Amino acid sequence: MALGLAACTGTAGPAPSSSAGSATPSTPTATFNFGTASMPLGLDPAMTSDSEAYRVTRQVLEGLVGVDGSTGQTTALLATEWNDSNNGLTYDFTLREKVTFHDGTPFDAAAVCANFNRWFTFPADLRKQAPGIQFQSVFKAYSDEPVFSIFKDCKAVSASKVQINLTRPFTGFLQALTLPAFAISSPTALAAQKANVLDTVKNGQAISAYANHPVGTGPYKFDSWDDQKVTLSTNAAYWGNRGQIATINFIPYDRAETRQQALLDGKIDAYDLVTPSTFDQLVKKGVQIIQRDPFSVMYLGINQAVAPLDKLEVRQAIEMSIDKETLIRRFFIDNTAQATQFVPPKLSGFNNNAPSLGYNPDKAKELLKKAGYNGEELKFYYPLNATRAYLPTPEKIYAEISRQLVAVGINIKPVPIDWEDGYLQKVQSPGDHAFHLLGWNGSYADADNFLGPLFGETRAEFGYSDAEVFHKIERARALPNGDGRNTEYQSINAAIASSVPAVPIAFPISALALSNKVESYPASPVLNEVFTNVRLKS
Repeated sequence: MALGLAACTGTAGPAPSSSAGSATPSTPTATFNFGTASMPLGLDPAMTSDSEAYRVTRQVLEGLVGVDGSTGQTTALLATEWNDSNNGLTYDFTLREKVTFHDGTPFDAAAVCANFNRWFTFPADLRKQAPGIQFQSVFKAYSDEPVFSIFKDCKAVSASKVQINLTRPFTGFLQALTLPAFAISSPTALAAQKANVLDTVKNGQAISAYANHPVGTGPYKFDSWDDQKVTLSTNAAYWGNRGQIATINFIPYDRAETRQQALLDGKIDAYDLVTPSTFDQLVKKGVQIIQRDPFSVMYLGINQAVAPLDKLEVRQAIEMSIDKETLIRRFFIDNTAQATQFVPPKLSGFNNNAPSLGYNPDKAKELLKKAGYNGEELKFYYPLNATRAYLPTPEKIYAEISRQLVAVGINIKPVPIDWEDGYLQKVQSPGDHAFHLLGWNGSYADADNFLGPLFGETRAEFGYSDAEVFHKIERARALPNGDGRNTEYQSINAAIASSVPAVPIAFPISALALSNKVESYPASPVLNEVFTNVRLKS
């Protein structure tokens, strides 16, 4: 699937027409059961970076702009057109009219600004509770440090026109608005359900009442979330195409084998994250499989706050101890590529010459000795009962990487944590995690979407702090698209690779399995898959 690389500014084209055609019934009637890898970690997209949460909220909430499924370009959604002025510091949006939230309240400019102001004013205590908040990785800072924030303000010019002002240019601004984190919620629901009060623990994550019941403008309304599934139903008042599906049930199966069997038994109509161990079996049984183009990176996280990982020689030894070829051959779908950096090859800024130390266990042993490593125990966190697009079988991948590290003399203490017991929060917060397994799934086609969230500022996940790299990332995101910006990101990739804050291992291919009931499914490398676009056989 092609990925558009240019930021889209200026006037948008007309609102997309229904892709359903005359064959699609005006009133959806079908029930669609979709197998997921885990329960979501909360359904307030502004508070999480969880892909299973986004899978649900993409159906319920919408942003100002969306992503074209075939080109990756920015398209009209809740905004029908837009333009920028003032040297890229001011963006004016014309909003879609006569749209209502699921609670019956109007969608308008005031609602848009209420959401932006909520994100901008997230208090510091809340930010500590929810390390997955995306606002900071995109806009750099909040209202308590306005001088550092790219976001300046949001102004409701009229009910149907809104203006967003920035403090400095940001080339990827419109593309960033396609992130699920910037979908527009009902301000009434946010207030009534105290969206900023995380007073409930669900699946190991502190969430608010609103995160248990999101309210947006999307084609599906939230119905329920229990121990078995999340259920959505068609929004009868939706402004756009409602498709064929009236009810969606997202049903978690934490093992690839159980997802496969559920599909074969007819309990689900489709599932995501087919693993290599089940891929061939599905093909032999004639099951439809759709592969996505790789748009994620899987990595071994290294925490420099834990000695002796603060020493470059130790981190270099770790990189040289990893046999990426073996890992990919055993645990990833065919044609998955090795990674030597964190930006996928299709994106502008990918550096063909990024330094890579390669697999060299003998040299790794020499470096560890030179650095004075004496066998100190290092904790290796890895998730249980989870499958992600970037991490198909974490327990097996952990076992192989751990074996490789032990082979060069590193003393590993395994720390398995269930994904739904707060794994993500634990490895992204300060702690004793020396190593961890994780990845990043891109959400829009810009190098900044990978480098900014991971290495654009000091993060507890890595304990990494390089003022020069931070400055380069800040500068690059303001440069206009072209050779100069591409060169800057190549330089950033080389600098990050040289300091080894983590070891990128693979750009994984992910795949979905579909029952014979499904005629087509809108697979997207950025996971922007809205179920009104699923086509079922008549």
